[in-house]
This record gives sequence, structure tokens and C-alpha cells, in this order.
Amino acid sequence: MLHSKPPFPDALYSAAQVRDLDARLVAAGTPGFELMQRAAHAAWRAIRRRWPEGRQLAVLAGHGNNAGDGYLIAALAKRAGWQVVVFAVGDCSGLQGDAETAYKEALSEQVVIQPWIQQPLSGIVVDALLGTGLKGNVRAPYASAIEHINDSGLPVMSVDIPSGLCADTGRTLGAAVRADLTVTFVGLKIGLFTADAPEVVGELIFDDLQADPAIVAQTPVSIKRLDKSNLPALKPRPRTAHKGLFGRVLVIGGDHGFGGAALLAAESTLRCGAGMVTLATRSEHVAAALARFPEVMTVGIHSANQLMALMDPASVLVVGPGMGQQAWGRSLLSAAANAERPQVWDADALNQLAAGFAQLPKDCVITPHPGEAARLLGVSTQAVQADRPTAALALAKRFNAVCVLKGSGSLIASPAGELALADHGHPAMATGGLGDVLAGVIGALMAQKMAAFDAACLGVWLHALAGEKCGAGGRGLAAADLIPEIRKLLEEQQPCLS
Repeated sequence: MLHSKPPFPDALYSAAQVRDLDARLVAAGTPGFELMQRAAHAAWRAIRRRWPEGRQLAVLAGHGNNAGDGYLIAALAKRAGWQVVVFAVGDCSGLQGDAETAYKEALSEQVVIQPWIQQPLSGIVVDALLGTGLKGNVRAPYASAIEHINDSGLPVMSVDIPSGLCADTGRTLGAAVRADLTVTFVGLKIGLFTADAPEVVGELIFDDLQADPAIVAQTPVSIKRLDKSNLPALKPRPRTAHKGLFGRVLVIGGDHGFGGAALLAAESTLRCGAGMVTLATRSEHVAAALARFPEVMTVGIHSANQLMALMDPASVLVVGPGMGQQAWGRSLLSAAANAERPQVWDADALNQLAAGFAQLPKDCVITPHPGEAARLLGVSTQAVQADRPTAALALAKRFNAVCVLKGSGSLIASPAGELALADHGHPAMATGGLGDVLAGVIGALMAQKMAAFDAACLGVWLHALAGEKCGAGGRGLAAADLIPEIRKLLEEQQPCLS
């Protein structure tokens, strides 16, 4: 079974889980060398499809099973009449087991195998240096080989995972091959979808190597990759529907100089189906809000006392967009924190939470970017990005809330330990206001009686895919551009009428 993006399976695994799965496939009767041969054939097919005019291959091989795949790919290419050379990085005498058998097969096909001494590369480069077992930073001689590959300007295919990319976190371990194509096997690794992965993976192809589904099903899934087939369902509406059935969302934010953030959150809440939307903001922003969307009940707020009457009928609060960190915002956040309502906290609400100015109530969703996550955990941003899944789970547990850790490969974590990942998005989304839109989307879904984790999963997926579609137009994406696309996607995936 071969998958090229899209579609993929929705199960993501750690490196240890995939190694365990390999071992169980072998124990069930599939020899390890046969699995290696299947992997080599899958990679070889992918090379020929991607570069049909290619006739020359340069394989850089280490000394583990990843290298074994590389030697078998070289043998297949040589058998097909290609010009092939393998550069052995490290001592070939260290090869053992199936990798040693693969090395001998390459020799039997008269593949040229040379020690790596930084020779010039030519043709298509196969990265078979380091597999999923890499723990610390890449060391010599692999670091220089990776640098050489990246500087070559040649097309590159990585076997299973780009060498130097952490299979569990997506973090670059000192240096990583920048592949044009990665062919991965048996189970999808978490690190192929988050953190630094989009920068180095290139096109991703998955082959399950004919693994028995019953054996695969025995391995618990670390992270669910969100896709159309597994999205939480927002129920169709009865034909007798009225606004009172779909919740009242109160958006709180928009201090002086930040009014647009609250307006974006309110607009996305409205467009994602909340029955009624109220915006509590600075009085100076009321006229702009009414001009932009008269459907939103906009109220100028001077103090927390005025907020109480608005919170009482609300079913969900969206707190923080443009709230600021001055006395006005702190007083409103303090009032919201004491309201027994499901809430979405974003932006300055999170900064104030990190500073200890408020306590998070129950049934909340928090939506930090890596910098905010670092402040909430009391660590560096680099530490968050070094292991995003662990950081997301830590935040969910610490605050007893659903956590959306935004960024490349956004993660959704529940206090119970559930993890989901959205692998859509676009670099054009690197602009202000997108987080405010996302907070509003999640709030609207919660108002329509979706559980917090489900609302976060669906909201993040809609937001990421809308950004990907809008980002296809290139730079200059504005946050408001996503809102009509999100509404369209929501209707396509979750129709209003059955």
C-alpha cells in the first residue's frame, strides 16, 4: 500500500513504536531482510517516478539498517543499468545482520563502493546515512556528509527520514539533510510532521511494506493525524433550528491599539455558526465593530463590573485577543476567570496567566504559540520547540485544559493525554491576527455543544487547511482572508443540513 500526500494513515508513532512494530512483523514470520527488500523497492519506485529521466545515483550510506536500504537501492539501480556509486560514511566492517547482507548484495551486483572522503556528488543523491535511532546531535563524519549533500544542489531522496531529523520531535539534531523526497516505511513517524520537518522532508511518500493490519493495530497510536476521515462531527441542524440552540459566545478583548484582534475573533465566531455573538471591548472600538458586522452585539466596557451582566447569559467565553496587559485587561480577565463557563484563552490572557495574574477555570482551551507556551511552562522557546508533543501534553496537564500548541504541525493535547496533529498550513500564514481567528473558530464550535478537545481538533484543522488554500496566492495573506474559506470548508465537511 503506497501513500503519497494525500492521503496518509491517521496514526503517528514514535521511533521506538515503529522499531517494536518491525520486530513483531519479523516475529510473525516476515524476515527482516525481506522487509528491507520491500523498503528498497518502494524507494526505488519513488525515485523513478519523481525523476523519470535519471540515470545516475550517488548513495551515501551509514552503518545501520538505513544503510542496508541504501545498498539494496544501489543494487536495484545498477541492475536497471544506472551508473551507481555508494559512498560509505564510516567503517563498512561495522555492518551487521540484514545491513551486512544488503552490502554483500550490492557487491554482487558490482556496485562501486568507496569510502567517503568528500568526493564530488553527481546524479540523484540517496541519503541512507542515519535512521530513526539517532538521539543526540549529528557528529563527524556524518555532519560533514550532510553538509556536502545540502551544498550539492542535486536532487535528494531520504530513506525513511532525512538524516539528522529527530523521528519523535521533528527537531533538527544539529544538522539535517534537506530532501526533495522522503520515502518512509511501516508506520508514520511523529517527527515527519511537526517542528523543523516541513523544511527538510520535501515530498513525503509512505509504504506500509505489506504489514499485516492486525499486527499494526496492536501498536497504540501516539498521535492522531487529523484528516477528513477522522474529524469530530458537528451535527447537522434541524429544519426547525433557531439561534438559541447554538450558543451565545462572548468575546472579551481589544484594548487601546489592539481593537482589530477582538474584531477578528468576533467575526470568525459569527461565521462558524455560533447562535449569538457579543463583543466586549473598549468603547472606542464600538463604531468600527458595528460598521464591520452589525450582527454582533458590541458593548463598550470600562470595568469588570460591566462585564458581569454580559457573562451571565454567555455559554462560551473567548478571552484575550487584543486584551493587553494593562489594568483594563487584567480586571476583565480576573472576572472571566471566576465565571463557570467553558472558555478559550488566547494571546494576552495567556501572558497574564503565565505572570500569575489569573487562574484558569475548568473546561478551557488554551491556544499558545511557542513563545507563550515557554512562558507558561517557565522554559525557553527553544526547549518547547525541541519537543513539541511533550510541551503540549505538559501544558494540558498543568492547566487541566485542552492545549493547542500552534506552529508548524500544530498539536492539540488533552489533560487525559490525547494528542492530535494538523499537518496543513502555509508559510504565508506567518502574519498577525491568525491566532485571533482560530480562537473565535474554536469558541463557536464549543458553543454548538462540541467537547473542548473535539472543537479544538476541528477548529485547528479548518484553520490550517484554510490557511493552506489562501496561502497558495503567496505573500500578503491577511488574517480576515481565512474566515470565508473556513466557513466554506466547514460546510463542505460538516453540512448544515443532512
